[in-house]
Amino acid sequence: MAKGYWVGQIVVHDMQGYQAYRAANAEAFAKYGAKFLIRGGEQSILEGTANPRTVVIEFTDVETAQACYDSPEYQAAKALRDPASDGNLVIVEGYE
Repeated sequence: MAKGYWVGQIVVHDMQGYQAYRAANAEAFAKYGAKFLIRGGEQSILEGTANPRTVVIEFTDVETAQACYDSPEYQAAKALRDPASDGNLVIVEGYE
C-alpha cells in the first residue's frame, strides 16, 4: 500500500501564532503516526514560484493522511494556524 503525504507551502505572517499551531498539532500528528520528512528547511527555488516554507509529512496511507486532517485535534490546531499564515496544502499518494 502506498504511503500518503501532506505537502504544504506556507507563508508565515505571525511567528508567535504559528508556534502555537505547531505546539497544538503535535496531538493529531502523534495520534495518526505522522512523520516529518521536511519541516521548513532551507530551500532553493529553481523554477516557478514557491512559498518560503515547505513541509512534507508522511502517513501510512492516504486515508490516514485525510483522517488526520479531518480530525477534531487537527482542526483545533488549524484554527490557530489560519490567522498566522497562508499557504497551500495537498494530500498526495506516494509512489511504490
